[in-house]
Amino acid sequence: MREQKILSALSVFDIAEEGKGVARADDLVVFVEKAIPGDIVDAAVYKKKKKFAEAKIAQLIQPSTDRVEPFCLHFGVCGGCKWQHMNYTAQLKYKQKSVLDALQRIAGLDVSIAEEILPSAQDRYYRNKLEYTFSNKRWLTDADGEIEDEKDLNALGFHVPLRFDKILAIEHCYLQADPSNEIRNSIADFAKKNNISFYDLRAHEGVLRNLIIRTSSTGELLVIVVFAYPEEEQVDLVMEFVKAKFPQITSLLYIINQKRNDTIFDQEVLLYSGRSFIYEEMESLKFRIGPKSFYQTNSLQAYELYKIARDFADLKGDELVYDLYTGTGTIANFVAKKAKKVVGVEYVPDAIEDAKINSQINKIENTVFYAGDMKDVLNAEFVQSHGKPDVIITDPPRAGMHPDVVERLMEIEANKIVYVSCNAATQARDLIRLKEKYDLVRIKPVDMFPHTQHVENVVLLKLKK
Repeated sequence: MREQKILSALSVFDIAEEGKGVARADDLVVFVEKAIPGDIVDAAVYKKKKKFAEAKIAQLIQPSTDRVEPFCLHFGVCGGCKWQHMNYTAQLKYKQKSVLDALQRIAGLDVSIAEEILPSAQDRYYRNKLEYTFSNKRWLTDADGEIEDEKDLNALGFHVPLRFDKILAIEHCYLQADPSNEIRNSIADFAKKNNISFYDLRAHEGVLRNLIIRTSSTGELLVIVVFAYPEEEQVDLVMEFVKAKFPQITSLLYIINQKRNDTIFDQEVLLYSGRSFIYEEMESLKFRIGPKSFYQTNSLQAYELYKIARDFADLKGDELVYDLYTGTGTIANFVAKKAKKVVGVEYVPDAIEDAKINSQINKIENTVFYAGDMKDVLNAEFVQSHGKPDVIITDPPRAGMHPDVVERLMEIEANKIVYVSCNAATQARDLIRLKEKYDLVRIKPVDMFPHTQHVENVVLLKLKK
């Protein structure tokens, strides 16, 4: 085995998206696993390129004052919550820094106007949705020792980073509140005791494939069990167990997915018990959440995010608002009572149907929704038909807006654009063009996902006079 080079007494000064600390050894940038800013470490290099190296901590010489003990026993193996060894105050500091660095470095923007990042009120059990994978190839850790019984190789949990075919069996996850852990562990135990096979991710065979659990702030619970190749009566056996064991489940569904990928959007969802959806509430509004619905996965912080977007829009009641990438119409319906009319556009037809239903549920009559590719829908004819918007709210996916959509915004010249983003780098890229006609007047980062590198950012743009 090749001996690893040790870089001595490195001072870690930043943290990268992957949860690795950033240090320098002369002109070489070194990314150190599980290191955080303020640490002084000896680092063992395991990968080296011309300008950077990747390393592990060989010795922690002096721990950072921001270092804390990780609360999850799966830390470092599971791919989630990579920042939990850094206290939450420091996490917020570096998330704010990452947003402002992107806006300044990529778009050349003045970020002195930026407001402080909004913390999440909950830093554990904040997610309303988790997806687990069944596998007959469990990822073994040092604690497992020698395993002789093949049945012990079954796992229900999360993918190990960079290993599509290996699943880490999760004992307790701090992301979703009870009864999420009990449901997952009970189903796994029941399947093992009844010799129901776990999916083979390489051979594409086996019975149990995925488990999806959604909770809501109203206390409702949606559970989907995804099967691959069940034998006769195995579906009923599993589903009846879940129904009897957890009578609090509001919506119990299942899917037979025999494709080569795990996506369910093209699959038929079958109702086993209860109703086919649950309700989420925000302010005075109710939102119907189905098995394929998109909804922000941190319910409490989503409310705060949307309040910021509404505040930035500063609607007086007589404005025409375009809500781009509207999803299930959450923002559109949330701001509708303060606008004259809201026009929502979204790529996914099922999401648009949800958006229309959510308007009906809440007796909102001043919204209209359209499905289609944003760069095709948002054209001159569309604007002529619906009117020039006073305010545009846009909340695109991580890839940001298509260049054609950015050009449409430049042509439309709405008085205000409220840009909600989950990726400050792509947001900054779009702002390079938009700043030619718009002034950046407000910046507000929002932490939706504690203990991860992910951060939302809201900016307000005003048309130059």
